[in-house]
Amino acid sequence: MSLVIRNLQQVIPIRRMPLRRKMEIVRTILGVQKFDLGLICVDNKNIQHINKIYRKKDIPTDVLSFPFHENLKAGEFPQPDIRDDYNLGDIFLGVEYILQQCREKEDYYDILTVTATHGLCHLLGFTHHSEAEWQKMYLQEKQVLEELSRRTGARLQPLSRGLY
Repeated sequence: MSLVIRNLQQVIPIRRMPLRRKMEIVRTILGVQKFDLGLICVDNKNIQHINKIYRKKDIPTDVLSFPFHENLKAGEFPQPDIRDDYNLGDIFLGVEYILQQCREKEDYYDILTVTATHGLCHLLGFTHHSEAEWQKMYLQEKQVLEELSRRTGARLQPLSRGLY
């Protein structure tokens, strides 16, 4: 199904093709290419506003995920009954925040891909509220990013590598 990338900000120039290419591969690796997925790029002001409303945190952040199918267990795939339910949800990328967090030698589009992959894992039920949950999520991200790196020649590390 479709991968929709919307750029709702004007602070950071976004080239959608590099992100689209890598995220299509990520979707294939995870086996979720038959599901719709939205990636929405926003600036600090908007990601902070969304973060305040939904997480009660009045600060900008890198990624917020809003699953179409709630209450999935980690790694569980949705089992839709009708065509309209073949949707994973939306991932909001705080592209301005992500750029500010990039280290000097990091490729911005690689970090966007890693961040979007982290968000996609959240849509598939992975969380990092406890060390055990974090371990599952970290291993999933690591596996996906290692395969993506093998296919593209990049050297990508999980976003959640330093959470616990």
